[in-house]
Amino acid sequence: MRDTSFCSVSCALILIFCLTFSSAFSKTVPLRIVSVNGTLSEILVGLGLESQIVGVDITSTYPPSLEKLPKIGHNRNISSEGILALNPDVIVTSDQSMMSANVLKQLNSSGKKVVTFKQEYSEEGTVNLIREMGSYFNAKPQAEKMIKSLKSDLAKLPKTTTPKKLLFIYARGTGTLMVSGKNTSLDKMFTLIGHKNAVTDFTDFKPLTSESLLAANPDVLVLFSSGLESVDGIDGLLKVPGVAYTNAGKNRKIVSMDGQFLTGFGPRLGKAAAELAQKVK
Repeated sequence: MRDTSFCSVSCALILIFCLTFSSAFSKTVPLRIVSVNGTLSEILVGLGLESQIVGVDITSTYPPSLEKLPKIGHNRNISSEGILALNPDVIVTSDQSMMSANVLKQLNSSGKKVVTFKQEYSEEGTVNLIREMGSYFNAKPQAEKMIKSLKSDLAKLPKTTTPKKLLFIYARGTGTLMVSGKNTSLDKMFTLIGHKNAVTDFTDFKPLTSESLLAANPDVLVLFSSGLESVDGIDGLLKVPGVAYTNAGKNRKIVSMDGQFLTGFGPRLGKAAAELAQKVK
């Protein structure tokens, strides 16, 4: 009887020790995360997971501390080999990613966990994205803190009484000029701040032509800072056929912003919207 009781107590103690050890071990071995999207990288940092990120794409520029991490490329230039070489436990991407289907298939076949988060270009979509990531990584309090800050920023946006026509030009030198149509992140940002897209007859992006530019006749031209630099600034842009004859060109109403900040639709959405609204006044 005594031996049986001793064995029962011993087994119980061993079980408790094993469970405690297992729990402690799981807490001390962090996930190795690779992010294929700048907005997701920013959210991961906000969730307190920066130390677990082992690789990012080149759009992951904020916070600046991410710059020191290994880079896996950009959009369709990303290879599965570059990601898998970092031995990640989790690879996070969004449904807006331009990563090729073949690379995504290779990653899914590798045995590594690939998590695709839904990203919608709106206040609600951004809130849902942050909340979904917070839930997945067991960091709900940190997610709610980001959401509270985001909503506070958006609540401070000024009301627009005289909407202007805005046109976004994606530039990589004068040889590559594209304009943003409906349902793009730029289109949604323009709407968010109470203005409107100067072009509404197509979705996604199309090459810029002088004819379409004059027909749209935007009041303000918006570019990424890197894009404006690639065409030698405002003076260089005004030399592009048609630009100088638009209302924006005549008034030199050309604004630029950091690309990821402007189009990320992440935790800094309210701040980006406020900066753009101020610049297009």
